[in-house]
Amino acid sequence: MSGGVDSSVAAALLLREGYEVIGVFMRLGSPEGVEKGERRSDAATQRRREGGSALSTQHSALPKRGCCLVLDAGDARRVAGVLGIPFYVLNFQGDFGRIIDYFVAEYNRGRTPNPCVRCNDWLKFGKLARYAQAIGAEHVASGHYARMRKDAAGRPVLLRGRDHRKDQSYVLFGMSREIAAHTLLPIGEYEKSQVRAIARELNLPVHDKPDSQEICFVPDGDYAALVHRRSPEAFHQGQIFDTEGRVVGTHEGHQHFTIGQRRGVGLALGYPVYVVDIDAAENRVVVGPRSELLKSTLTARQINWLGEELAVGGSARCSAKIRYNHAPQPALVSRSGEDEIAVKFDEPQSAITPGQAVVLYDGEVVLGGGWIEGSS
Repeated sequence: MSGGVDSSVAAALLLREGYEVIGVFMRLGSPEGVEKGERRSDAATQRRREGGSALSTQHSALPKRGCCLVLDAGDARRVAGVLGIPFYVLNFQGDFGRIIDYFVAEYNRGRTPNPCVRCNDWLKFGKLARYAQAIGAEHVASGHYARMRKDAAGRPVLLRGRDHRKDQSYVLFGMSREIAAHTLLPIGEYEKSQVRAIARELNLPVHDKPDSQEICFVPDGDYAALVHRRSPEAFHQGQIFDTEGRVVGTHEGHQHFTIGQRRGVGLALGYPVYVVDIDAAENRVVVGPRSELLKSTLTARQINWLGEELAVGGSARCSAKIRYNHAPQPALVSRSGEDEIAVKFDEPQSAITPGQAVVLYDGEVVLGGGWIEGSS
């Protein structure tokens, strides 16, 4: 339980369905600790994207949602008191250091990381799921806006949330099939307004608590500053080029940029300029007009299949989503190796970014996804 309204209502809905619910808060650290450069841990997911989780024995579920502030832990404890369920705090601070290390390393490689997906994979539906098994709980229940169903053969099927404006299936693609079989997503059938209405009806103290908009361990939104504090030796002054190879400016480290960025580029070339390429090895940043961001094909690796696996050499129609707030677009996916896919979009897409995830859908059903390596 993160102390937010989504995981709180997830716990309440589980109780309505007859589950025995155990509330859990993952202690991940404090933003202040990270700001000081300490190797501590904070929830590496945008709280608006997370949702809480819950463990359950056949009628035992444990809602959780990793968050990083003492205030949030207090809110979660108060909700558990209102619901009359046990509440525990798990110390995941050491484990969260892995998320921050990944975040820093990806920026230093010229890529744009997605810590909320990694936090789900490694902690919520990784370590927490193992904890659930250890105490005999049969499920981890999460406050994500997504749905879990069983197919005719009893296999788990992950679907988009009923409220597509809040759909969070994108950040769940990395869970294993084994974990998916023991996952509950109670609020996936609801819209956000309905979730808040349920919280008000139950007099939950977080019914009007606002959603957070930032990554917890970068509360001020200055990602490059955090990366610099943790790896100052990786920052070097370099040059900014246009797409014709002309030098048009300088920079203090490629880590200050991400593909598709417009604001903060600091150049006046007489037309709107966007970051269209980053070469970390050469410390080069390339800018150009928005048209240069349009690409038709991407390559992805570290593939996780939730649906039926595509055979090597095979292809299938699907829709694909290349970032959290991107609408799934029609595409053809081909499996080009044991751990590689190529996705060709019907229409070119803007700012396909290495380091982000591509998630594949068949209508509402999540087929799987992987991590973007490049585009053309």
